[in-house]
Amino acid sequence: MLYHLYNLYGLKMKRSSCLLFGVIVLFMISSCDENRHPQNYNLIPDTASISFIHSGLEAGQSEIKASEIATVNSKNQHIIGFAKMMVADHSQASDELQNIAINNKVTGGDSVSTDHQKAIANLKTLSGSAFDKAYIQMMVTDHQKIIELFTKAKTYKLETIQNFVQKVLPTLKVHLDSANAICATLK
Repeated sequence: MLYHLYNLYGLKMKRSSCLLFGVIVLFMISSCDENRHPQNYNLIPDTASISFIHSGLEAGQSEIKASEIATVNSKNQHIIGFAKMMVADHSQASDELQNIAINNKVTGGDSVSTDHQKAIANLKTLSGSAFDKAYIQMMVTDHQKIIELFTKAKTYKLETIQNFVQKVLPTLKVHLDSANAICATLK
């Protein structure tokens, strides 16, 4: 039909032009088909990955909140220096993990658990060496748990989590070693 229209107006269309036009139209139509590519299920977070993201965000917020209290309540320079390191390192890691959550459409997990809320509330009531001991013991216990969580996450299917774990795990181990060293000096 197009060919006849062109002939009506005195224009002659070559077969190759018509063929090219048809190929372009077919290409454009096939480009619009969003379902032509199979879903890559390796990019969808599984329940273990989602749980890791939630736990990691929660642990980071807990560490930051407790450490912010320590920078104000403690008189021990080792504790204050450690607490400042916790705030800086865990803030950076939490930002990265939050980006992973956003990129994978994972919501929630950035609030502090009831157990951590109680521990943080308890820290606020303490002072002096009692505060220092409670804070640093919390850091030791929490870092032992989070290191275990990160070690398991090395095998998760999301590459972004594997890369995050590989980057952050050595820092968490340094935190645990530092917390244990400080704990050994407290009387």
